[in-house]
Amino acid sequence: MSGRLGASAAKASGKAEPEALGIYVHWPFCLSICPYCDFNVHVFKNVDQDSWLKAYSAEIQHLSNLTDYKRPVTSVFFGGGTPSLVRPDILEGVLNEINSAWVLSPNAEITLEANPVGLDRPLLEDLKRAGITRFSMGVQSLDDAALSFLGRTHDSADAIAAFALARDVFDYASLDMIYARPDQTVDAWKDELATALALAPNHLSAYQLTIERGTNFGKLYHAGRLSLPEEDVQIGLYDVTQSLCHDAGLMAYEVSNHARLGHESRHNIQCWQGAPYIGIGPGAHGRVDIEGHRHASIGIKHPAAWLASTSDMSVGHGLASLERLSKEEVFEERLMFGLRLVEGVSLSGISKNAEVPDGALDMAKINFLVSADLLEDRRDRLVVTRSGRLVLDRLVAELLIA
Repeated sequence: MSGRLGASAAKASGKAEPEALGIYVHWPFCLSICPYCDFNVHVFKNVDQDSWLKAYSAEIQHLSNLTDYKRPVTSVFFGGGTPSLVRPDILEGVLNEINSAWVLSPNAEITLEANPVGLDRPLLEDLKRAGITRFSMGVQSLDDAALSFLGRTHDSADAIAAFALARDVFDYASLDMIYARPDQTVDAWKDELATALALAPNHLSAYQLTIERGTNFGKLYHAGRLSLPEEDVQIGLYDVTQSLCHDAGLMAYEVSNHARLGHESRHNIQCWQGAPYIGIGPGAHGRVDIEGHRHASIGIKHPAAWLASTSDMSVGHGLASLERLSKEEVFEERLMFGLRLVEGVSLSGISKNAEVPDGALDMAKINFLVSADLLEDRRDRLVVTRSGRLVLDRLVAELLIA
């Protein structure tokens, strides 16, 4: 990726652009697997990164031929896994391939997820030169006992030092935190979050711990050996998160995300607003338009199988499935993801882009949820209230029940 393009891309962030197109690139490797994680991740060992660049290039070419988008790419998100384990020249190579296939917008937002372990200034500066404009660090906690419980391989001092470096190198730097951990109190979280905000992030994602089947935490939970805080404590933790972030100048723009004005995650906003995004890599999901219809793509999940499929001349790609979505499915996704945003979702926008099925919007049900202070009906826009955000999954499920 040229230095000129990388430098201009560094101006990107914030709201989605018209005719947006995002790219998600999945790197499936971590140094270790966290006990709460149900993502498609595998332990990093003996990985030939040059072979992965060839595989990503093949997948990019295949999906470019399928989609034939004329719009520029406005965001690229390297997720995982731990993409900060990827050599900067490999990341640059992937961006070059994307630029050749679709053309990167001059102000594209290019995000890299990272863990604090192994970061130093030379590496961060190499990542910036490779084209990364937004650095998202998975700190998860600044309490050493909690970090051990969460299976993290860094301590709070490591996290603070690494983020200080990242904040100095990148104009757009984000922290990820996990709260509502077993036995966590509101006062303890208040102190911990205040410490995180003192690091001056311009974006913070704060997720409540969820228990997923198949994870180590899931096994402990279902065996009765792990429990989450009571509901009233979870509400208190959520309220503290909202108030402290607001007071620090990080406004909530999504149910779990807070940012200074202009520092919102463009990639995520695009996805939540229903823009197409192309998924590249093992298990990666995408939503792409082919011949005027929205399709769902899923990559082959296991890294070795995905890698082999992309290099097989008779196949040449790593897609496990590519299915056309019905207008009902497109509508449901637009509503579900749009309601995550604090600004809500435009009903006319859904109608324009998703062909709302007859009877899909039950006004009697909407009016009931408004009366229960879970939704606001602002003419054309449905907005979830603070109370509604506490039960968002159940609220959306209620709206989608026929």
